[in-house]
Amino acid sequence: MKRIHLTEGVLTLLIALLITLPSNLNAQGEESSSPFSAGGDLVSSYLWRGTKFGTGPAIQPYVELGLGNFSVGGWGSYCFTVDEAAEADLYLSYGFDFGLSIGMTDYYFPGSEYFDYSTATRSHAFEINLGYEIEGFSLRANYFLNEAGGAGTAGGDTYFEAGYGFDSFGFILGAGNGWHTAEADADESDFNICNIGVTASTEIKVSDSFSLPISGALILNPDTEQFHVVVGISF
Repeated sequence: MKRIHLTEGVLTLLIALLITLPSNLNAQGEESSSPFSAGGDLVSSYLWRGTKFGTGPAIQPYVELGLGNFSVGGWGSYCFTVDEAAEADLYLSYGFDFGLSIGMTDYYFPGSEYFDYSTATRSHAFEINLGYEIEGFSLRANYFLNEAGGAGTAGGDTYFEAGYGFDSFGFILGAGNGWHTAEADADESDFNICNIGVTASTEIKVSDSFSLPISGALILNPDTEQFHVVVGISF
């Protein structure tokens, strides 16, 4: 079995992150009064809905503004190999108190022209997101609104996912067509299961007041017949 190791460069970056963490980090249990938040993940590989992007580790930052149940922000993924599997998305969402959430995501991949909105080479793919959570059970439904040649969507691409989470591990089952399957054209690809996963999480204690969350997953994609192991550190 092939093992996945973090490269020397990634380990160096991780050590640097630990060393340069601000000394005035809030203690666990304290809440910031600012509506803005920022952070990121360092992952051994970028796995999205059962598909692996890029050939190595990636850094995945985010910046978010939260106002009550409403949130808007940006999320990105950047491999350590230059110009490989870069992504920079904008999103907004609203969560209701009874567990329902609704939102939209604008997927964009750096390297294409940001203001290209022509159908053939359009660089933005717009997706509607619906979610529902109750106790440990979750459901997700996603639908792409537009055809975007530059982003690779055919329009009408769909993805559904169900999951159940316990205290430190969980299960996910996802299926889709179009963007999510081996055939990129939604008109030619069937709706298939593409994401079967087991997830786990723990923490590494850095000090009495600060810990680094660690997450991992075993992912099987029956559509492409690929199996992946991924681990990530959040900061």
